[in-house]
Amino acid sequence: MFRVLFVCLGNICRSPMAEAVFRDRVEKAGLAESIEIDSCGTGDWHLGKPPHEGTRRILEGQGISYEGMLARGIRAEDGERFDLLVAMDESNVKAIREALGNESKAEVVRFLSFVPDARLADVPDPYYTGNFEETYELISEASDRLLTHLLETGKVSAAAK
Repeated sequence: MFRVLFVCLGNICRSPMAEAVFRDRVEKAGLAESIEIDSCGTGDWHLGKPPHEGTRRILEGQGISYEGMLARGIRAEDGERFDLLVAMDESNVKAIREALGNESKAEVVRFLSFVPDARLADVPDPYYTGNFEETYELISEASDRLLTHLLETGKVSAAAK
């Protein structure tokens, strides 16, 4: 089982969108038994709240479930439990490293690093920009590329279906 944790600031916009989109891709690929997916935030403003209405609207429009998702904060054990921590932006990378220190076994990457031809390095936060569609488009592309990366590098096996 390969474990992926998506991380943003408040865990109500970008990271739950990434969790839901990536889970949808993984399920459609028949790999749900091979990849565990979760999300969290580095801040504590929205703990226990469902995804932002903008995120819910985009996911509903795409037919992607976010059922049962509630915001949670990053925990020290996340660095041991998960194999890959996927940050939405550089400030999230720094916050993850501060929260987990150097003891974490998990690899920490920016999500858009899987899209080398992306016009941006970071997924913009629609909480501030209001552009949930742009965020969805970037997350969708990065989710496809992340899944391909996991299969191509052998971190997840298609035969595990």
